[in-house]
Amino acid sequence: MNTPQVVVVMGVAGTGKTTIGPLLAARLGVPYAEGDDFHPQSNIAKMSAGTPLTDDDRWPWLDAIGDWAQGRAGLGGVVSCSALKRSYRDRLRAAAPGVVFVHLTGDRALIEDRMSHRQGHFMPTALLDSQFATLQPLEPDEAGIAVNVTGRPEEITERAAAALTSLSEPTP
Repeated sequence: MNTPQVVVVMGVAGTGKTTIGPLLAARLGVPYAEGDDFHPQSNIAKMSAGTPLTDDDRWPWLDAIGDWAQGRAGLGGVVSCSALKRSYRDRLRAAAPGVVFVHLTGDRALIEDRMSHRQGHFMPTALLDSQFATLQPLEPDEAGIAVNVTGRPEEITERAAAALTSLSEPTP
């Protein structure tokens, strides 16, 4: 990649955004920001109680992530953010027009299994259905790639980095 990109690692809860994000940032040589750290405490309390967030809950969170991404324009960076709906990704692109999305994908059974084994995270497995119901995969006109989360984190990271490189290469 010529100019460092700002990459948003997206997907439903449990796909490994917090695992793959830092690995991808290290692979690309850019800083990483954990999207969950941008949530106001009220959002974390709501999700911890098993209540899905509304769009109104998400706007300030998305704006904070967008501000971070805008500040990294031309410098590069990786941030995790579920970015489940097109409207959420549009909001991030409005703040930072050059962002590229890496959509971590996997089947529900795999993701539920991974979620059931994590400890100390506020997002309960009970909200997984609402995540999948909300998810709008990347559309062809959106800058980004989909990467399956089957395999070891290092393998997933390498697939993502290779796909990002091919995405940024000019077509002959």
